[in-house]
Amino acid sequence: MERKRETFGSRFAVVMAMAGSAIGLGNIWRFPYMAGEYGGAAFIIVYIAASLILALPIFFAESIIGRRSGLGTFGAMEKLAPGTGWKWVGLLTVLSPIIILSYYSVVGGWSVEYLFKSFEFARMQENEVTGFFGLFISSTWMPILAHTAFLLLVGGVVLGGVRKGIEQFTKITMPILFVLILVIAIYGLSLPGSGKGVEYLVKPDFSKLTPSTVTAAMGQAFFSLSLGVGTILTYASYMKKDENILVSGLGTAGFDLFFAILAGFAVMPAVFAAGIAPGAGPGIVFETLPYIFNKMGAASPLLCTGISFLFFFTILAAALTSAISMMEVGVAFLTEEKEMHRWSAVLLITGFAWIVGVLCSLSFGPLSGVKILGNSIFDFLDKLCSNWLLPLGGLLFTLFVGWKMSPSDVFDEFTNSGTLKANKAVFKTVMLLIRYVAPAGIIAVFISLLV
Repeated sequence: MERKRETFGSRFAVVMAMAGSAIGLGNIWRFPYMAGEYGGAAFIIVYIAASLILALPIFFAESIIGRRSGLGTFGAMEKLAPGTGWKWVGLLTVLSPIIILSYYSVVGGWSVEYLFKSFEFARMQENEVTGFFGLFISSTWMPILAHTAFLLLVGGVVLGGVRKGIEQFTKITMPILFVLILVIAIYGLSLPGSGKGVEYLVKPDFSKLTPSTVTAAMGQAFFSLSLGVGTILTYASYMKKDENILVSGLGTAGFDLFFAILAGFAVMPAVFAAGIAPGAGPGIVFETLPYIFNKMGAASPLLCTGISFLFFFTILAAALTSAISMMEVGVAFLTEEKEMHRWSAVLLITGFAWIVGVLCSLSFGPLSGVKILGNSIFDFLDKLCSNWLLPLGGLLFTLFVGWKMSPSDVFDEFTNSGTLKANKAVFKTVMLLIRYVAPAGIIAVFISLLV
């Protein structure tokens, strides 16, 4: 007997779930330091353009495949292109998010540890704050415990299913996230010397607009929307048939852009106020900001603790919403294709991600000498997925919608059987972007990586 498939309850639920998938560590952790390294406002301008011209068409392509099929990635490709090799594209995009979840949950675990540590930053000595990150990630058991706690939180939400788990969590969490990041941004703007940080983010210096800046901005736009790993496709398969794909896509992309820029204003003014170089790199969040909070503690320990707690709670919540979507891709595959119960699927994926994640965590400490193609275990998996598997998945999704699916089927899905006039008007533009512009952009990313 075929199981009745769950769907999201409303358009708000769809947008919040998809925004939750997109908004994660890539926005709060990665975007500020990328903007810092690649020229601030000039980088942001290219990033916004790439999000709308490159990333959004891929988002539409995944949404069309997911809702048209009503299945997860593997089943979707098999249903829409039966008897062809396209089903292996679906399998690729089942494996990719599970691998990403394995090392992503390690960083998510860091946010768990820092959430509790936020009560201590005001009382710590300066050398303790600056040295804490390195000591923590190179230790053995604490990062593993934090990684375990993070995965259990993710598994607990996914176990609740689409409506009671994912939908309820994201509907509550996402509005709170926006309020928190807005509060933190307002506070950062109030710090003495923060004006230089604002200027850095809004006044473009086009002399810094190099090919590497363009490539980095394109990559950030692509990864920020969680494209190429089947998360958007899977969530779209839970959309009702009367949902507007154009509106959902624009809403998700808009939320993602807004949140990323807010995160930049939450971090960069504080960095300038502390006299720290904007190009400090990936350590800005986990190394630089605790130092700033510690300095705040000298004047007001209570304020330091409050702002620090809010900031790392925001990071944790954002990390959870993205990790939940990654786990759901694998759970959908196991429940639909292997007919497993949801709790068995969640347990299996959590167990796999935990084991691989432990190896990634230990690669900062006891296993730091183990190298794969010159990289640590963590870095190897990160580069494999971020640089190759994700863009490859995005490229294949656009080629499938642009060239394999029947144009009439794509039109039918995008316009809700021709009933949405606004979607009809933009359909040709969207197809142009899906067929030509998005693939060209992804290939350009590949070429830049090889060069």
